[in-house]
Amino acid sequence: MDRIFAFILSMTLLCTAANAQVKSAANANLAKKRIVFIAGPDSHGKGEHEHNGGCTILAKALNDSLPGAEAVIVRNGWPQDESVLDNAAAIVFYLDGGGKDHLELVHAAKMEELTARGTGIVNLHFSLEVDAQAGGERFLKWIGGYFETNWSVNPVWEASFARFPDHPVARGVKPFTILDEWYYHMRFTPGMKGVTPILQALPPESTLDKPDGTHSNNPAVREAVITRKEMQTLAWAFERSDGGRGFGFTGGHMHKNWKNDNFRKLVLNAIAWAAKIDVPAEGIPSATPTDNELNALTKRVE
Repeated sequence: MDRIFAFILSMTLLCTAANAQVKSAANANLAKKRIVFIAGPDSHGKGEHEHNGGCTILAKALNDSLPGAEAVIVRNGWPQDESVLDNAAAIVFYLDGGGKDHLELVHAAKMEELTARGTGIVNLHFSLEVDAQAGGERFLKWIGGYFETNWSVNPVWEASFARFPDHPVARGVKPFTILDEWYYHMRFTPGMKGVTPILQALPPESTLDKPDGTHSNNPAVREAVITRKEMQTLAWAFERSDGGRGFGFTGGHMHKNWKNDNFRKLVLNAIAWAAKIDVPAEGIPSATPTDNELNALTKRVE
């Protein structure tokens, strides 16, 4: 009898411990903040606008370095099952924008619902371009700025960043210089309300050597850069009036740039910050991808 009682007791304790472990694991998963990457179809030539590859690098780095994060990727457009967005702490858009059919405008009702509950919004590179009349005000409300045609420009140039603000997004980021298609002369909220510039540089006049056009040049940008010598904001953090956060990053055209540790760290920091995850004092660490790893994440060219 004693043996039977001891056996039953031991099994009861074992089951209790197992249940506790399961509950603990479940609670840990519930405690994680979900970050959803929406990667648009890849476009341009090989090594450019590699939305799927770029999201793969960033999501893996967040999952590897932040125990409190759960980064998932929705590939090639808006999720068919929107429930993946419902508990998202932040959503990262890395896709081709422009025009009235911008993915975020097509799903504006869902975007308004998400931002109203405090979901962070991050827009990388081309996803920053939106038709001003159709979606400019929404973008100002969601992330504080956007690319406006006939106002903003999109030249390829080498930008140098020597100073950074005292802001979580800039933690651990050291001065760096890098060639990219850096959009500038972005349209921001009046008086830059809620906007903190993170990356700033003065573009060379050679970036404005093309004729006037929707994306190439205009009188307003010449006045700002050539005449007034105004520093241009290429990345910014935004604190919304509803308590949510936004981030805009005009670089990201060239896939190879994810190999730059400071370039990559700044974007990782920003995504975590937008999700209201504490950014470490030295920024979010991540392994530097090799050339082979980068190439494996580029589009196939037949």
